[in-house]
Amino acid sequence: MRKVLGAVAAMTLWACGGQSAPANEAVQAAEGLELTSEANAVSGRLVDAQGTQTRFSSRRVEQGVYRIEVRLNGLTLTGLVDADNGVSSLDGFAEETGGDTQMLDGDRGQLQALSAALNETLPAGDAAQPEAKYLRRAVSLWSQHPTTVALQRTVMGEQGRGYTMLCTYAKCNGGRWTGSCGGVYNWYSYAKHDCQHGGFEYTRNQQIAQLGDHATCSGDEYYMNGTTWVCGEPDHWSRPKVMGICFGRCGGGCGGDTQYTLDATNHDGCVRNGHALASAYCDDQFISASDDELNAPNCY
Repeated sequence: MRKVLGAVAAMTLWACGGQSAPANEAVQAAEGLELTSEANAVSGRLVDAQGTQTRFSSRRVEQGVYRIEVRLNGLTLTGLVDADNGVSSLDGFAEETGGDTQMLDGDRGQLQALSAALNETLPAGDAAQPEAKYLRRAVSLWSQHPTTVALQRTVMGEQGRGYTMLCTYAKCNGGRWTGSCGGVYNWYSYAKHDCQHGGFEYTRNQQIAQLGDHATCSGDEYYMNGTTWVCGEPDHWSRPKVMGICFGRCGGGCGGDTQYTLDATNHDGCVRNGHALASAYCDDQFISASDDELNAPNCY
């Protein structure tokens, strides 16, 4: 997406190495994105070519706790992210009535556009201001939210046990993090899910995945058919070798954070193995990966 100067000034938009951006410094933002920041808060809106607006805000309410709100299509999404304790309360409701509602395809489309704009504009990983980082993570999580999962829910972190991080598998033979790596692979076995075909141990629900940011084809991935790499996604083959952009990475698309985890890998394995992003068959993988998305540390 082409970059233009943001329509509003940014104040302390991000911190890098402990240094804040100077107040009133204009920030280069994704097209249609207006973003501003002040001490302990960020807010703004995304306006698309049809004039549709998505408004957002994130502010620190106490040390390590962030209040996030996104408003779109008559839907309000809220989150209270307790980053220090790994516990988050998420909700979504109809603005007009305050009643329960569901995430629909149009909502996901707007959230995916907002997620992409934030990723283009904000510094990657931990270089982003905390309020912006947790906004980005929450928006990315909502952009994948299945219709069949309740919007009001509590996301519990690992409570001190840590996350099953797969950072080393996202490297090329222990070296580079991204790229084709010159044909050097570091396979992870296996990306697993359960669905109408069977459970986690059913081999057709498993993929031998190359994690990380590797080769892609027209936005899709490659899989091994005999001795040949083929563009596309195999539908419940028995343990095919697969690779693509950001396999195993938390969030929709590649995202602005770099968390490679077991639960995110299994969710990727589900939605890239004959199921759509919001497929109900992947609900349990989505739920399991939610705490990773919000709280797991970055790999790099």
